[in-house]
Amino acid sequence: MPQGHCTLPADDAGRILDRLAGLEQMISPAEIRQALAATGRVNSRCCRLSHEIVLWVVLAMGLLTDLPIRQVFKHARRLRKGEASPHRSGLCLARQRLGVAPVRHLFHQVVRPLARPETPGAFYHDWRLMGVDGTIFDVPDSEANATVFARPLAGPRGEGAFPQIRKLSLVELGTHVEVGLVVRSSAHGEQSMIGGLFRHLTPEMLLLWDRGFLSYELRREMTAREVKVLARVKSLLILRPIKHLADGSYLAKISKNAYDREKDRDGIVVRVIRYTLDDPQRVGNDEEHVLITNLLDSVLYPAMELILLYHERWEEELVFDEQKTHQDPRRATKPAQLRSETPAGVIQEVYALSLGHFVIRSLMFEAAATVGLDPDRLSFTGCFQILKCRLPECDGTTPTSLESWYEGLLWEMQGERSEPRRNRINPRVIKRKMSKWKKKRPEHRRIPPLKKTFPETVVMSR
Repeated sequence: MPQGHCTLPADDAGRILDRLAGLEQMISPAEIRQALAATGRVNSRCCRLSHEIVLWVVLAMGLLTDLPIRQVFKHARRLRKGEASPHRSGLCLARQRLGVAPVRHLFHQVVRPLARPETPGAFYHDWRLMGVDGTIFDVPDSEANATVFARPLAGPRGEGAFPQIRKLSLVELGTHVEVGLVVRSSAHGEQSMIGGLFRHLTPEMLLLWDRGFLSYELRREMTAREVKVLARVKSLLILRPIKHLADGSYLAKISKNAYDREKDRDGIVVRVIRYTLDDPQRVGNDEEHVLITNLLDSVLYPAMELILLYHERWEEELVFDEQKTHQDPRRATKPAQLRSETPAGVIQEVYALSLGHFVIRSLMFEAAATVGLDPDRLSFTGCFQILKCRLPECDGTTPTSLESWYEGLLWEMQGERSEPRRNRINPRVIKRKMSKWKKKRPEHRRIPPLKKTFPETVVMSR
């Protein structure tokens, strides 16, 4: 056998993990091998768990999130009587040997914007609608994770229950594809992380962001990259009108500091749109909302259009909901949102989840395109369950059988439609706020082993 190959027997088509053949429609074996070669993960000798096999297993973990890693391997390979599956410890060590770099490289190599000009809801004029926002993940309470990622502070109540990471994502709003991400400890703010997404930005994009991101430097960076922006800012930001426009918006300048503003030096011209809501049922009806944009022409880009367009930013919040609530939810066996006990494993798992999300969303995009449907009209949960159900059925022995499975999968997914979104609002509250139990403190973690057995501790009372 050639040096460096997996020693497990392959099927007639040469696949080791033959029940994952359907994933090759979205991520090809050539892309897997290229990612491994580019990051120096080439096996020097033959073994059961080669880097190529483990990378496929890690990708499958991003989809089969309810299964332990050994069961993911079993799910990926058909039963062969007399062949023992690798033990959990061996698979975990193989994940550590693989590392983060190949998974990250594969993400940047494979994930891309999907929308075409004819995709409903994906463009405004000729600009691709993109959003940037962040979310927090709880990670397992291991000593290594706590050292690298740290626990959040909970005021006088002490540290938070779990170490946390912050993920900042750039999302194609029309398809929910997460085209770029940055992962840091939750101690890092979103504004300090956004530089990691700059390489993904192009002049064809219209970028939507919330009011926590605005800075003079960021606005100047967007101007230099010729990226169009529609952003919400704090209502207290000083934006003095220099020209009023017919639709009620006006032009103003953003300055680096108060001195530059007073001297009218190096200001960046933006268009300002201020509005309020007159419906008491809606959250935020009693506050002034302020948007800024570098779409300065009020005739081509009316203020009301931009006000309505800004709400497309909430599609990114749905991406986080898809990943954290439906793709990889909390459950009794996984109290944190991720399951890896090491920092490298956590980051590897984040990229695997995002690749799994891309697989689902790219299938949904193609399924919607077959019937000219907005991808938003397909149910993420329904399509995800279809993929998990049909993936083991894929017959990859011939290109014809593989294509037939793929066409059948798209046909089934395009029928998994959700109702049009209702005119609704939810208050920004949570149902369960506090617990009556005492908070877990540092002294409650890693308690030393007991020195006495239970019977030895019993003292009878008279």
